[in-house]
Amino acid sequence: MKDPDKITLEVDALKVTQPIGDFFVASMEHEVLIKISYFDVRRVLRDSRDIERYLGIQRPLSEKRVKDLSAYVNFLDATFPSSIILAIDDEYAEYDEKKKKLSIRNFKEDETSPSIAISEVARVLDGQHRIAGLESFKGENFGLSVTIFIGSDIADQGYIFSTVNLEQTKVSKSIVYDLFELARTRSPQRTAHNIAVALDRDEKGPLFERIKRLGFATAGRKFQTLTQATFVENLLPLISPNPKEDRDRLLRNERLEKVEGKESAKLIFRNLFIDEKDLLIARIIGNFFDAIRDRWPDAWEFRGEGRMLNKTNGFRALMRLLPRTYLYFAKPGDAVSKEKFLELFRRVEVSDDYFSVERFKPGSSGEKDLFDFLNAAIFK
Repeated sequence: MKDPDKITLEVDALKVTQPIGDFFVASMEHEVLIKISYFDVRRVLRDSRDIERYLGIQRPLSEKRVKDLSAYVNFLDATFPSSIILAIDDEYAEYDEKKKKLSIRNFKEDETSPSIAISEVARVLDGQHRIAGLESFKGENFGLSVTIFIGSDIADQGYIFSTVNLEQTKVSKSIVYDLFELARTRSPQRTAHNIAVALDRDEKGPLFERIKRLGFATAGRKFQTLTQATFVENLLPLISPNPKEDRDRLLRNERLEKVEGKESAKLIFRNLFIDEKDLLIARIIGNFFDAIRDRWPDAWEFRGEGRMLNKTNGFRALMRLLPRTYLYFAKPGDAVSKEKFLELFRRVEVSDDYFSVERFKPGSSGEKDLFDFLNAAIFK
């Protein structure tokens, strides 16, 4: 539907010239961005227009991504430093070179009444999830950097979209977690990162030099089977039900509540984290994997193909097993020695060569099968 009245919005903008042509970089309040964005969240969640499906523009929204961003925008340190990218028809935009102002309107220059809804002026080429998430922002001001292409045809828009989404290198999750080391505030992510580093550096430990710190193999290391992201993402569920929310609360100097009962059986390390006993968490994990190394030394140290106990899916299965083996001997917050864990693993009467990739397939199916096997053998 068209707007009943003519609307003109002005934003501060600078013109940028690149091989593709001129475009504008603007500072825009989130309310203005939401007001002019050319997509309907409810419609796009269901389907997309034929031309957009063909070009890949405005792909159907991920409900989970929108939910995550809706929470994120209200964190104390929320930021979207990279640009939202829009395309606007040249009949509905005008740039004042002297004032450095870009006018966006719902009418053409010679029209006396609107010919388009202001909400359909700007097509989103990149950033639709961020815009949808910003609809839940509860603060007063969330300024954004917005890149605006004026008068670009549909082919150019498709090219811009593909460049943004295919040509730019995505950052490894391991690098993201590694950067938490630089944070000044405690968080589940920083604790998990520090524990990964500590176990990777322990020369006598079972995970010595086995973790790819930035997601890539380190020169000089002969055997790295785990990425830092794999380690962190399997530890975080034992510390926090919502690591991002916990980090935000700690940034606001809020106290985290300890867990009890059934919740503590899932979050076995949460109370230790709250008490800042990160070293004890690291020691328990180290003792757990040290017991595995003692029980099946050949399988744990095996560096060829054909076995999986010390590979990614083996690690994931073992981390799933950790809470139950830990709680067999202790309540959350207590220490458990390598010898105690070893008692349980001795109940599993198989030799090292049992953990073959023929028996436990690569991927999530092998992970599940290994967990089910060990769980049944230990707690039969």
